[in-house]
Amino acid sequence: MNQIGGFFELWNPVLLLVLVVVGYVYRRFVVKGNGNSTEVGSVTVVQQLSFYTGLFLFYVGQGSPINYIGHHYLFSMHMLQQTILYLIVPICIWLGTPEWLLRPFMRNVVFRGLFSFFSRPLIALFLFNMLFSIYHMPLVMDNLMKNDLALLGYHTLLLFTAFMMWFPVFCPIPELNRLNDLKKMAYIFGNGVLLTPACALIIFADSVIYDMYSNVTVPFAHLSPLDDQQLGGVIMKIIQEIVYGATLAYIFFRWYRRERKEDDELEALENQESLNNQGGNWNRA
Repeated sequence: MNQIGGFFELWNPVLLLVLVVVGYVYRRFVVKGNGNSTEVGSVTVVQQLSFYTGLFLFYVGQGSPINYIGHHYLFSMHMLQQTILYLIVPICIWLGTPEWLLRPFMRNVVFRGLFSFFSRPLIALFLFNMLFSIYHMPLVMDNLMKNDLALLGYHTLLLFTAFMMWFPVFCPIPELNRLNDLKKMAYIFGNGVLLTPACALIIFADSVIYDMYSNVTVPFAHLSPLDDQQLGGVIMKIIQEIVYGATLAYIFFRWYRRERKEDDELEALENQESLNNQGGNWNRA
């Protein structure tokens, strides 16, 4: 395997076209179309940027050379792809999804029941991390990489569970927001703990554990297969720590701003009551 694939294999223009259409539909019917009803709110600039960033990063992970190189040459690129698709993209999409966009789907009893079940914090937490750890077992990954259809199915399942895993943290629907901020921070910490064994197995292995990467000749890199494997584990762990750390900071400062706002409102109410009492005393005098 000494030659790089062609343009269509490296850049996947079909996926790019699909994502452009999704972006257009979002702008046409969500951003510009939300003003057609008084029951829905506007989509903020931050939400729009977040959604488009999610689409862009999905293409980077699934449609750019990262996907091809990671599949055929470098395990480290494969792990970079994993972090983009499962740790970053769902966050961006959920942050870019307005509450009113999901509500019509929630009126369907079957959809609401299934969605509520799979987005339950403990179920979402263990389901994603279990599937992610199973995927990185050498026997499983080696066999999946030989079957494109099975690989696509497993990646689709992983992406679905990744979205469910992040939903309790960035839930846009108040009545489905089951966790307070403290529990969300514990939830993120739990995710980090459950993801660590898979990274440790890869980082500290003293031999190449994936047959598909053991005999690959890489024409553009100077890493040995073992160094590449360990680098992949390090990439996953470092990006995981950055993403989870940023999420914890986001939750903490959101909680702090809300508490500060409530304190300011309470103080203003107490000051107003004090002024009213003083006014009453002056009138009686």
